[in-house]
Amino acid sequence: MMQVRKIINDPVYGFITIDHPLILQIISHPVYQRLRNIHQMAFAHLVYPGAVHSRLHHSLGAYHLMCTALNEIKNKGVEITASEELGAKIAILLHDVGHGPFSHALENELIKDVYHEAISILIMQKLNAEFKGQLQTAIDIFTNNHPRRFLYQLVSGQLDVDRMDYLNRDSFFTGVAEGVIGYDRIIKMLTVKDGELMVEEKAIYSIEKFLVSRRLMYWQVYLHKTVVSAEMMLVKIIRRAKELIANGTKVSAASDALDFFLQNQDTGSSIEKNLDTFCQLDDHDIMATIKNWSHHPDKILSLLCRLLVERRLLKVKLQAEPFDTALVNEKRKEVMEKLDVSEKESVYFVFTGVASNTTYDPKDERINILFKDGTVKDISKVDNALIHPQLGITVKKHYFCYYRF
Repeated sequence: MMQVRKIINDPVYGFITIDHPLILQIISHPVYQRLRNIHQMAFAHLVYPGAVHSRLHHSLGAYHLMCTALNEIKNKGVEITASEELGAKIAILLHDVGHGPFSHALENELIKDVYHEAISILIMQKLNAEFKGQLQTAIDIFTNNHPRRFLYQLVSGQLDVDRMDYLNRDSFFTGVAEGVIGYDRIIKMLTVKDGELMVEEKAIYSIEKFLVSRRLMYWQVYLHKTVVSAEMMLVKIIRRAKELIANGTKVSAASDALDFFLQNQDTGSSIEKNLDTFCQLDDHDIMATIKNWSHHPDKILSLLCRLLVERRLLKVKLQAEPFDTALVNEKRKEVMEKLDVSEKESVYFVFTGVASNTTYDPKDERINILFKDGTVKDISKVDNALIHPQLGITVKKHYFCYYRF
């Protein structure tokens, strides 16, 4: 096998090393390069102008942390074969490869009932066939079908390297210091007992900081009210376009790939057949289309598109309780009068919804702390822990978006 050694300069970690020919081939593949053109944080850059990093940045960062974590675990005497190591690195490199344009904002909207994890697996299987079965271990790890469960937990769990990278990277690019986590210390404290990923007790405070940072980043950045408004406007634009198409109005996207998914609304059931078309989609298709639609004869579609392009976003309020129906109806009436739209059409400009986040849900996936005496406790059961069981309660905030004249 020929020696390969490439280094990539990353603003967060410095140099990231690629030292395996298969990994280099995967990174060079068009399905992976597509991630350059998908924002990691969708519309967060409308609030935090620096947040323009891509899913490619994030997956390379997560790959780098995986390399570091595997080395630490091996140094603690856990045997990991070369093929398991390669499999884990490929699994994390491709964990987000199934994301569509604007990621979570359009998930299940552009293609009904299909989530990015399912598409990631399909793309991995496509690459596996292309690379003659060399990705099988990676697929087994990614789908939790590998006997060594800690490898899966590094890819997908409460303490996976995916979360460590996005918190670290997103706080770096947004400038929101609350998201900064001691990822290097957490990785140093990772260990394996009975095949499960654990953390040595010395890392308890770092883990608590990690969980609190995640909570703060959700409310301050990912679910920031202005970001919620922009992402919901995008959803409304796609819904209006689909409604017009269903009623026989001519609506064309800026690219053939996006046009295909808009015109054929039952593509979810046949995503395997349409995988190559899906792999041509990225944020550029959506934004070019929205710029075109800002001149569409349909006034609802064109106005929503103009507002988004010009960053004149719908006004948004957040609160703990649901909004008063009378207030919502009053805003709808105003929109109906001033924009001359029907009651049914007013919901494109005045609507409510719920944003929610859970800090730590032990039912979902545990963070186990390994004590010096060999006992194991869940982080929420540790004495004097900051992370109490009640942090498993989902925090919900109601939002109300409306057009301001």
